[in-house]
Amino acid sequence: MAKTALVTGASQGIGKATVLELAKHGYDIILVAREPERLEAAATEVRTLGRQAYAIPTDVQDPAQVEQLIQRAIAQVGTIDVLVNNAAIYYMGPVEEASLNDWHTILDTNVWGYIHTIRALLPHFLSRKNGTIVNVVSIGGLDPIPYQVPYTTSKHALTGLTKSLRSELEPKGIHVCGIYPSFIRTQLYERALFRGEDAKNRFEFMYKAFHSPVLETPEYVAQTLRHAIEHRQKDVLVGTAHFWTAMFHLAPAVMKPIVRRVFGMADSQRNLVR
Repeated sequence: MAKTALVTGASQGIGKATVLELAKHGYDIILVAREPERLEAAATEVRTLGRQAYAIPTDVQDPAQVEQLIQRAIAQVGTIDVLVNNAAIYYMGPVEEASLNDWHTILDTNVWGYIHTIRALLPHFLSRKNGTIVNVVSIGGLDPIPYQVPYTTSKHALTGLTKSLRSELEPKGIHVCGIYPSFIRTQLYERALFRGEDAKNRFEFMYKAFHSPVLETPEYVAQTLRHAIEHRQKDVLVGTAHFWTAMFHLAPAVMKPIVRRVFGMADSQRNLVR
């Protein structure tokens, strides 16, 4: 019998790549995201691979929608084996420019979105004494990255969530895995919040960066994620994340000013003039 994976943020980027990677390796897929048209397009690609695909538009910020999602998904497929939490919103700009609404937008998606799906699906996993939870985190959940404070706050919270969940749920037969990519060639900038006087320049900077051939692809992250599921790995750094987190820990005095200059932009220029 085929296994079934539920993937959030499944309509593009790492989520879509994960959906297709798992489908290629025999999984049926429940695809979750907010935009119905993109979601159904991704589901169609899964079906062309010969697997079952169920597109269920859901805003993971809303716990009631998530509860309905899980009930509907279990009713359709019977058993869910893997949950991949991936939906996220990015922030770039000075921390003082982040409104309370910005903070809530980031945390409600990046943290509460994960909590909502885990909480809704956990009774299903516990009743079976089996299941896998994969949280796509970020190098931002390991290292102090300035000018992304709401985003890295959310990712540090996910690191704690992932590790503490694993400690509690492992004896109950549930595997919990954290995936830590660096910057990946995705469309993360589409829904990102850019703030500050040079918000337009920040967008252009990130647009160019996310189209750089130097960055790893969503497909590479998806392959790493599948391998982590199959081999029950715990915390997995993806590609260049190994290098960057090592540099942050081995040479913080070097890395911190470099990263501040890169992401600070006009803010950093003012500090240099002083």
